[in-house]
Amino acid sequence: MFSKTWTQPSTAVSSDPIEQLKGALASADAVVVGAGAGLSASAGMTYSGERFRRYFSDFQSRYDIQDMYSGGFYPFESLEEYWAWWSRQILVNRYEKAPRPVYGDLLKLIKDKDYFVLTTNVDHQFQLAGFDKQRLFYTQGDYGLWQCSKPCHQETYDNEETVRKMFAEQRDMRIPTELVPRCPRCGRPMAMNLRCDDTFVQDAGWYAAARRYEDFLRRHRGRRLLFLELGVGGNTPGIIKYPFWKMTLENRSAAYACINQKESYIPPEIRGRSVCIPADIGHILKRLTLLEH
Repeated sequence: MFSKTWTQPSTAVSSDPIEQLKGALASADAVVVGAGAGLSASAGMTYSGERFRRYFSDFQSRYDIQDMYSGGFYPFESLEEYWAWWSRQILVNRYEKAPRPVYGDLLKLIKDKDYFVLTTNVDHQFQLAGFDKQRLFYTQGDYGLWQCSKPCHQETYDNEETVRKMFAEQRDMRIPTELVPRCPRCGRPMAMNLRCDDTFVQDAGWYAAARRYEDFLRRHRGRRLLFLELGVGGNTPGIIKYPFWKMTLENRSAAYACINQKESYIPPEIRGRSVCIPADIGHILKRLTLLEH
């Protein structure tokens, strides 16, 4: 459907792409936000460097783990160690708000629009920033949910209370054995509700959010819809990036916008209705909020 040759941002936008994006937001009947890891990174939710050392220096020293992402796959010898690691990762990335107000600035820009958010992020920063829960679809899971590791059934379980206990009571990178979470039905160890393999549980809440997203797209078919892609990389382009391009192509009234420091592209087929900004997302959103006043 799309040409294999992509157009780089410098040839795809006018001399003032921020003004173009401002205009696209203003004229849109509705906005679909597609958010990837770059959005949370811009908000300060970094998985390496100083932030990693602040929370995991002991794990780094003992196991030579260098970042939060790789630590999630480390073969710990015991469940007590495993959940000591994961309770910290969940707490700082799911139950604490991002250090920078990037999500809040995005909400300021679209709160008066009919909007919907599709995201591969699992940190729930949208909800913490005040986005309407009924307008969010987390396709890849949620740090705040557990599931059976088998799984023996298709349900998920809120983990906040237990995670906070794990965080408070762990010693020497181990949690008390009695806090190790187990499936209430089969007794197997619980696992994170993250899409890593074919054991991922899509529970009733997941399917309800998927239906709300499909209904949103159906209701706005043919209307002036802005597909706003923020920080989406190349790991799972089939979830956000490629569908956004396809829906923009099929709807002549739609527009596409992308803010991404490293992976900003526009297919030639939709170049005339697109804006591409290769810059920090938080910086651009802040400038847009200032232009609103």
